[in-house]
Amino acid sequence: MTARPTLPRTSGAEDAPPPAGTPATWRGLPPDVPPRPSGLGWALVALRGGAVVTVLLLGVLLLLPLRAAEALAAGRRRPLSGPWVQGVCRLCLLALGIRWQRRGARMRHPGAMVANHSSWLDILVLNAAAPVFFVSKAEVAGWPGINILTRVTDTHFVTRDPKLARAQAAEFVQRTALGHRLLFFPEGTSTDGRRVLPFKPTLFQAFLDPALPPGLAIQPVTVRYTPPWGREPRFYGWWGDMDLGPHLLAVLGQWRQGGVTVTLHPPIPVAGHDRKSLAAAAEAAVRGGFPELPPPG
Repeated sequence: MTARPTLPRTSGAEDAPPPAGTPATWRGLPPDVPPRPSGLGWALVALRGGAVVTVLLLGVLLLLPLRAAEALAAGRRRPLSGPWVQGVCRLCLLALGIRWQRRGARMRHPGAMVANHSSWLDILVLNAAAPVFFVSKAEVAGWPGINILTRVTDTHFVTRDPKLARAQAAEFVQRTALGHRLLFFPEGTSTDGRRVLPFKPTLFQAFLDPALPPGLAIQPVTVRYTPPWGREPRFYGWWGDMDLGPHLLAVLGQWRQGGVTVTLHPPIPVAGHDRKSLAAAAEAAVRGGFPELPPPG
């Protein structure tokens, strides 16, 4: 395996749009080969990996009795465990050495959040920004390691089966009424972190259910990664057919990490929208976090 070439970092280089002649779809850009850790990198893999695993294990062990206490006092509401998971994820980012910042304020009234999706790191980054509950495809529930985290964090699983659509819609209504802040990825897949794919309007139909609380709003969220100095702009992106193992090792073994900015945009009231206009408004807001991107065409 050959190491991926590194690029000198110049002003704006990490945000530059694809060069002329680049295929119109991001899928036309092949994934890079994650760089193999050096000798020092392997030491960082062990140090950081051990720290993250320790934080997650302790977090889960302490979360279980917290959930039991919540169940007795508040039923299915999550007034304490949501902020607890938020703190655990912030500690994990600290252990990884990835600089993190949040811009904007999370909404306080009933609703959900939608964000662009570019990496497995999004799980930590978005949980660090606000107490959220991810909405994920049902297949993720079977991924080794990841399935433990999704179950513990009360991920909302969905499957593309028309026979289950009504039951899944009812579960979404119930969780929203309980105050759970569900988070969707309307692109339907992850990207290389340098673009925003068209939002799928079908996913926004769930927000139009008349049984949902009045005054419902959608808060768009932009997640933008800055690569480490000298690394390719898509360093943190994990998409397509990329293997998780090599990418995980590359991130853990990176000597000086980059950073990530989470921008919480003003909420969009659902009232007055259909699914297409709601998807378009949310996509435009998320794209606003990437001002150098050309308008969708």
